[in-house]
Amino acid sequence: MAKIKTSFFCQSCGTQFAKWQGQCTACKEWNTIVEEVIQKEEKVAWKTETSSIKKTSKPLLVHEIDSTEEIRMNTTDGELNRVLGGGLVPGSLTLLGGEPGIGKSTLLLQISLKLPYKTLYVSGEESQKQIKMRAERINPKSSNCYILTETKTQNIFRQIEEIAPEIVIIDSIQTLQTDYIESSAGSISQIRECTAELIKFAKETNVPVILIGHITKDGNIAGPKILEHMVDTVLQFEGDRNHVYRLLRSLKNRFGSTAELGIYEMQGSGLREVTNPSEILISHKEEELSGTAIATTLEGMRPLMIEIQSLVSTAVYGTPQRSTTGYNAKRLNMILAVLEKRAGFRLGQKDVFLNVTGGISVDDPAIDLAVVAAILSSNEDIPVNKDYCFAAEVGLSGEIRPVNRIEQRIQEAEKLGFSTIFISKYNKIAIKEFGIKVKLVTKIEDVVSELFG
Repeated sequence: MAKIKTSFFCQSCGTQFAKWQGQCTACKEWNTIVEEVIQKEEKVAWKTETSSIKKTSKPLLVHEIDSTEEIRMNTTDGELNRVLGGGLVPGSLTLLGGEPGIGKSTLLLQISLKLPYKTLYVSGEESQKQIKMRAERINPKSSNCYILTETKTQNIFRQIEEIAPEIVIIDSIQTLQTDYIESSAGSISQIRECTAELIKFAKETNVPVILIGHITKDGNIAGPKILEHMVDTVLQFEGDRNHVYRLLRSLKNRFGSTAELGIYEMQGSGLREVTNPSEILISHKEEELSGTAIATTLEGMRPLMIEIQSLVSTAVYGTPQRSTTGYNAKRLNMILAVLEKRAGFRLGQKDVFLNVTGGISVDDPAIDLAVVAAILSSNEDIPVNKDYCFAAEVGLSGEIRPVNRIEQRIQEAEKLGFSTIFISKYNKIAIKEFGIKVKLVTKIEDVVSELFG
């Protein structure tokens, strides 16, 4: 009998060590190193030698490689297609992470029930009856989705051989176990080995695989960091369980942009695609209130109208407070310094609170001017006209700087019924008539005189 091989792994970052030690030298965490059995016999993972769908490869010169664009598989979900870059790429491995209860399983079950392709949904966390109950709420008439409750990869591959699915969904990678590693499910070596077997299967059969991944208390995907390096796409599903809206972001994408954003609304019948995000990012109120301004921002190729809320009040304690939600606190301090130095507003002894509504975080400098308008509106207690919006960056000398893709921002503001948009005079815009009034400004003083007289 061959000797069982063991090694020591950090459960936080996945670094391997020859012997046990108290602190991981890579991530500096204490008491995270445990011993794991790494291999007990020779591996024969995805048995492609007997598979009829095996694809062989041979070395080719660069000019011999077919450069035609890969045909993507339509997921029938517009938001997921956008975030993926146009759909699923055959043979790709996608990892979807998110907090417990946020809706990861619901999203992928909903997609698998609507796909026009033969799909195998493998669950290691729920029984077939539990999944059936959820499926009846979403789409009970699906004829292409097979449900399998299994955690051993060898059994999963055996079922794949019989069914020959076109898409495989695994819920979740932390529950899978392979016979060739003796440690428990969810351990570093199990996650790495199971993912390697699924990658080998996906690349050799051209079948896309989607994995659900748990996350740690720090918000990172559980398991070794190499897991994110191994897969082709890493998606993050986020939101507040107390609210109905969910955001789907791409953290890594070998086949598309990582700047795209998908928005869903959680309903009793599943997740609804939000095609007009501005409906959730702008508050609907009957009377005008001071301290709010509307900005135009971009998430990937999608323009969004977001509401900036500000509250400026006299500091009760000696040191004024500066608090932001969804906006960079250092950038807020910079803008307050510009307003004090260049525009003459005395904000040094006042508390300033800033909030981006809708629960999203924005790092687009084009919302600077809206931040300035919201702060001054709250400070003067004069509301900004609800039909005004802003798209410009503020420089350190108080000048209004241009931003990119301004025509797209103007068209979005026009589509949503705004009457006036404030932009930099230095923006190169095409000479054409917009259905919205475009105000060209060069300094903060120009904006102040236009808004507050």
